[in-house]
Amino acid sequence: MKLLKKASFAIIFALVFSFTFQCASSKPVTTSPTFVNSTSFKVKPIQFQEWYAGIKVGGTGVNVFVPISDVSDNIEIDSIYFRNLKGKLVKKGSKYVALLENDSPYYTFQIPEKPSDYPFTLTNNECAISFIENGVTKYLKVRDLTEVAGTYYENGPPTIYESATSTILATTDDDDADL
Repeated sequence: MKLLKKASFAIIFALVFSFTFQCASSKPVTTSPTFVNSTSFKVKPIQFQEWYAGIKVGGTGVNVFVPISDVSDNIEIDSIYFRNLKGKLVKKGSKYVALLENDSPYYTFQIPEKPSDYPFTLTNNECAISFIENGVTKYLKVRDLTEVAGTYYENGPPTIYESATSTILATTDDDDADL
């Protein structure tokens, strides 16, 4: 009788223990968003420019220039993911522009480590553009971005938003006609 009591206690303990501490992780499995193959808008060759701020706390980053045409009313161009950084795309003239700031303590741009919540695995010459079409967020992968000469901002990091004192945005040389 004692043996039967010990055996049933051991079985109950084993069942409770196995349900409490399961082998599989309880963390939800997240998948990387998928890319669309084509869009109704056209993306022309994208250029990017590394920048360096002149003050110690200024940091480094990348300006990304994205010429997009034929954007219909049901599409909102949202953000860009590039070199493990993310930035909001803002319409400036005939292009969308993003300012990707790097919190690096270095005086030159270095690609940051991929954050744990970064949704993509991209090469250094690829970016992902997020856009909202009819209320659904979609992603477009663009390859072969063109790098233009870096720039130095002696008074701190640039801004893509217009201020009362300045309306000029960091541009590439061929954009001077647009200003």
